[in-house]
Amino acid sequence: MVRYYGLRGKTLNTFMLVGVIGPAYILFGYNNACAGGLLGLPAWIQTFPQIDTLNTTGAQQESNSRVQGTVVAMYTLGCFFGALSCIFLGDRLGRIRTMMLGAFVHIIGATLQASSFSLPQLIIGRLVSGLGLGALSATAPNWQSECSKAEHRGSTVLLEGLYISSGLAIVSWINFGMSHTSGSVAWRFPLALAALWSIIVLLVVPGLPESPRWLIKKGRIDEAREVLAALDDLAPDSEEVTDSVKEIESSLLVTGQGRFRDIFQNGPERLFHRACLAAAGQLFQQMSGINAIAFYIATIFEQYLGLTAVDARILGAAVFTWQTACSPLGVLTVDKFGRRKLMIFSTIGMGCCMTILAGTVSFPQNHAAIAVAGIFIFMFSFFFPTGFLGLTFLYATEVAPLSVRVPITSISTGTAWLFNFVVAEVTPIGFTDIRARYYIVFACMNFFLILPSVYFLFPETNGRTLEEVDEIFLQSNSIFDSVKVANNLPRQHLSKHGVAIKALNEKAGADLASANPEKAEVQTVDA
Repeated sequence: MVRYYGLRGKTLNTFMLVGVIGPAYILFGYNNACAGGLLGLPAWIQTFPQIDTLNTTGAQQESNSRVQGTVVAMYTLGCFFGALSCIFLGDRLGRIRTMMLGAFVHIIGATLQASSFSLPQLIIGRLVSGLGLGALSATAPNWQSECSKAEHRGSTVLLEGLYISSGLAIVSWINFGMSHTSGSVAWRFPLALAALWSIIVLLVVPGLPESPRWLIKKGRIDEAREVLAALDDLAPDSEEVTDSVKEIESSLLVTGQGRFRDIFQNGPERLFHRACLAAAGQLFQQMSGINAIAFYIATIFEQYLGLTAVDARILGAAVFTWQTACSPLGVLTVDKFGRRKLMIFSTIGMGCCMTILAGTVSFPQNHAAIAVAGIFIFMFSFFFPTGFLGLTFLYATEVAPLSVRVPITSISTGTAWLFNFVVAEVTPIGFTDIRARYYIVFACMNFFLILPSVYFLFPETNGRTLEEVDEIFLQSNSIFDSVKVANNLPRQHLSKHGVAIKALNEKAGADLASANPEKAEVQTVDA
């Protein structure tokens, strides 16, 4: 029997989480907060005076805020293009090699940033870092989801949120510690340390199993059997492994092999509908307001709430440490309460927090109001990881069918990075021009866009195999049908019910026959 690092079953699954998903998503959070925590350092300002908003006023401050937003956000623009590159690379290279490529490119970018002596080099370094992390962040959740069982997939993938929060906390405390040093090492060391997490991924991932679903899609059935057997600690010729292979083959038969252009049309599989849901979830994650806080937490406390630089960095690090402590709540409840309930709960909480922040920050001289503002920044960091930090990555992989999972999740992750870029770009300008009213924008986003969209449009995927999720959309006739279908569809694991596989094939045959009468006969999977 095949072993990976001498491991099988639960120990192998745990090692995959710790050895690859852990460092990949710690890096995700680390990079999101790293540059923002360096903006007030004297050595940083001395090297890059063009982005100083702390020691400038008036028109100069406004001009510098635009440049600052662009420099900080350039990394997320790179992530956007890196995620989109997986549309063309993901299914060609496979999940393992794509993650390795992303980690390698990120190491180059981190090196360029840490060795910068001019603003152009810093910008190029941030762009290259983003290209690598974008590919890594678009591929890792696919790989993890495709290697996880339905009953544990939610909590397993949602651990990504815990790792992201950990990365935010780690870099905040590192930035705080390095702020007590002198010279450029205060900002070069945090930027260089980002490469460590990519090095871990690059060293560990080659010895781990490839996605069994990708292997089956490529016709490498025997290899897929070995991987499925290793993940569940079973014999490759066992009945459970055979059922899993048939289930995945059935899903490919129903949804086809899939091409990139297919996701822009619905058809019986409703691919465009599913791509829009995956992208919308990631858009909502970014437009909830998290990155208005994450990228500029130290600046918010120091420049807009009037705290000292030391207190601002301590509180900023404390916020992300608190968020890390809160992240397990989503991990522990996502498979019990489901995706929709957690997203709705988080949206209401985040909207309330943004509303209160808008009111309290309007009175910067009122110590009580500022104290309340600080409390609700902490409260926001309770609600966000519960329903939106890792859950949107999970949801995107669940609604995307195997045949086009890579392009759909690449587009959804690219959407996250694109709107991440937008928020990072406009936030310095927003705080400079409209100050407290900037929070009202995100309060409205939560209450009037995200909440109704999740309630009316997002079907529940909790506890279903990825192949059962396909059936939800096969039975939906409009964007509003999927929620009702998901609520009424009997729960069944297709690998244990041959009749369900037959039903999928029969429906696929009927749909294809109506669309292409000349191809009415469809091969079915022997259940």
